Amino acid sequence: MKRALVLLVLAAAPAAARDSLGIFDNWGVFSDASPRRCYAIAEPVRRGGGAGWRPFASIATWPGQGARNQLHIRLSHERDPRARVTLSVGERRFELAAGNADAWAPDARTDAAVVAAIRSSRSMSVETLGRGGQPFADVYPLRGAATAIDAATLGCARK
Repeated sequence: MKRALVLLVLAAAPAAARDSLGIFDNWGVFSDASPRRCYAIAEPVRRGGGAGWRPFASIATWPGQGARNQLHIRLSHERDPRARVTLSVGERRFELAAGNADAWAPDARTDAAVVAAIRSSRSMSVETLGRGGQPFADVYPLRGAATAIDAATLGCARK
């Protein structure tokens, strides 16, 4: 799984654009120079979608935009445009803003609440309906996530 995570990130863009800041259980930490950003990223337990479809969950810090700990989810399938996307972290539930196959926290307050929930939970899942109306869920183990999020924040604090 850890090797697959590294391959996931490296396949997403040119290798020269990314620096590895570490692997913490199932979560990797990377930084990009332009635009400057650092992020913790993981794949779901089971991958869905077609060949080349790479679902993930990431928490990113963008120093140039003053953004910290922003959630981004790439779903394992395209969703039904009428379907809600719900993130479950431990006992907490969050409704996310979503596009065809991506989802985000609707605001900085929700980003902060999601990260707080991640720090005290063992797993999270993202649930919605696929294009054909079939429900699906992407599940992420959270062991190592808090450390990875902290490493991403520290990685972008360095100049």
